[in-house]
Amino acid sequence: MRSALSGGQDGFRVLMQRHREAIFRFVRGYVGEDSEAMDLTQDCFVAAFAALHRYDLQRSFRSWLLRIAVNKCHDWNRRRTVRRFFTFALPEEEAFRVPDTAPGPEENLASAMEVARINAAIAELPANLKEPLLLCAIEGFSQDETARVLGVSRKAVETRIYRARQKLSQVLQG
Repeated sequence: MRSALSGGQDGFRVLMQRHREAIFRFVRGYVGEDSEAMDLTQDCFVAAFAALHRYDLQRSFRSWLLRIAVNKCHDWNRRRTVRRFFTFALPEEEAFRVPDTAPGPEENLASAMEVARINAAIAELPANLKEPLLLCAIEGFSQDETARVLGVSRKAVETRIYRARQKLSQVLQG
């Protein structure tokens, strides 16, 4: 340690040999890839060598190195997150050619008119067909729950929904 602190590369080389496996194991556990872990481990030792003058002899050298490794891993994770985000981004010149797939005013109006037509057709159904259809299809009740609410059998609910859909299909197609 004294040789390394006095600027001796041999002293630092000995420290690196002594601690590189522990640092590599930690980093590999963090990043999950040997090649990335090797690069980050090297970055850790480069950073440690550059900051060696700030090392406190009262602390464990391995703990100090592991703190550097933790910071390098955090940096790696932030870069990876940013890279992943930008892989989905298009180059600026291509972004102007991406079509707008949002519906236009005409499509919105046609859709709203179709919804109004369906609502009107449902409103015209007899109550015994409309109630189970609304409870199951709109409110999300199960057929068993709908049967309990309406006081009928599950089979009756199933049959009424089937008939309601048939009537709606006839009205909306015709």
